[in-house]
Amino acid sequence: MLPIDHYALMARYSRWMNEKLYAICADIPDAERKKDRGAFFKSIHGTLNHLIFGDTVWMGRFQDRNPPTRIIDEMYADFGELRAAREVMDARIVEWTQTLSPVWLAAPFSFTSNVDYKTRTLPAWALVAQLFNHQTHHRGQLTTLLSQYGIDPGVTDVPFMPEFAGSVE
Repeated sequence: MLPIDHYALMARYSRWMNEKLYAICADIPDAERKKDRGAFFKSIHGTLNHLIFGDTVWMGRFQDRNPPTRIIDEMYADFGELRAAREVMDARIVEWTQTLSPVWLAAPFSFTSNVDYKTRTLPAWALVAQLFNHQTHHRGQLTTLLSQYGIDPGVTDVPFMPEFAGSVE
C-alpha cells in the first residue's frame, strides 16, 4: 500500500468512526455529555471539541496556513453545531487526502506548536500521521467515556468499516 492510500483509508476510517460516535452521543442528554467525568478534556463534549480543534489546527496548517494559534477548549457549545462542523471537517479531510503527492509528503514542513510555541520542521508525512494518530488517540478516550457511561460503542476496527463488508466469507 502506498502512503497516500494509507492516508485516504485513515480519512475514511475517521469519518466512519466519527459518524458512529456522534450518532451514539446524540442520544445522550446534553447535561450528561457535558458532565465532567475526570477525563483529560473533562467530558464527552469536551473530548469531541478537542478532536475538532486538533483537526482544525492541522488542516489549517496543511491547507490555508491560518490555523488557530492558541488552544481553544470549546469551539462549539451546541452539540448540533459541533456535529455539523465535524461532518464538514471529515469531508474536507477525505477530499484533501486525494490531493496528497509523494513529493509533498516527503518535503520538509514547518509549523509552530500551540503547546510550547516552538517551531519544528519534519517531513510532511510524519505530520499527516500525527493528524490521524491524534484522532485515534482521543477517540479511544471517548469510547472509554462511553463505556463508563454504560454504552458499548461497538467494534472500532478498520476491517469492520462498511466498505469492507463484502470481504466477509
